[in-house]
Amino acid sequence: MTTNRAAIFDVDGTLVDTNHLHVVTWWEALRQAGHRVPMREIHRAVGLSAGDLLDHLLGDGDARDPDEDEQLDAAHHALYATYFERLPVLDSAGDLLRALAGWGWTVVLATSASGAELAALRRAIGADEVIVGAAGADDVADGKPAPGPVRQARELAGVPSERAVFVGDTVWDMQAALRDGVLPVAVLSGGIPRADLEAAGAQAVYRDAADLLAHLDSSVFADRE
Repeated sequence: MTTNRAAIFDVDGTLVDTNHLHVVTWWEALRQAGHRVPMREIHRAVGLSAGDLLDHLLGDGDARDPDEDEQLDAAHHALYATYFERLPVLDSAGDLLRALAGWGWTVVLATSASGAELAALRRAIGADEVIVGAAGADDVADGKPAPGPVRQARELAGVPSERAVFVGDTVWDMQAALRDGVLPVAVLSGGIPRADLEAAGAQAVYRDAADLLAHLDSSVFADRE
């Protein structure tokens, strides 16, 4: 069905409970390379692209060896890939996407994942029949908080900014949505505090996908006919 409304979703921490897997696997990749980075700092950086995450954790990219960045990214990917067949979907995530599709929303994803990782995440969600497309890391020049991923997902849905809602779990998600003129909605399932998400621009905050589904009738999705 062709619609003129887009429900854009982040994936890690929003639909699939993977943020802490990323924390542990980035921590291990960094440890193996001799970098001591507290897990709390890694947690706050989850949701950024690999390059931006390393800039955030290790300092300005121009001061680092690009070859080491590639090695760190590859090590993280190899460690994280060991979980591909058992990524834990968050409760009611697939049901939420199906409910929105049933209401006439075009469901698209905007994520820093790509390739085999994105395929594994989509398998975990188990709602490919209603997901029209996905904007992954390979589809944009700059990841969140740049607006590119949200814009690319929105363009896949074929809607203007004012006809889209973006649901995410990090401050980077909220900032990316605002920069594309899309209404940002947050969930707490990624472990970022409500106050931080609201300060970053979240117009509504829900506990998780199940909470949003339970309150769909009173959410912004119900208001945007």
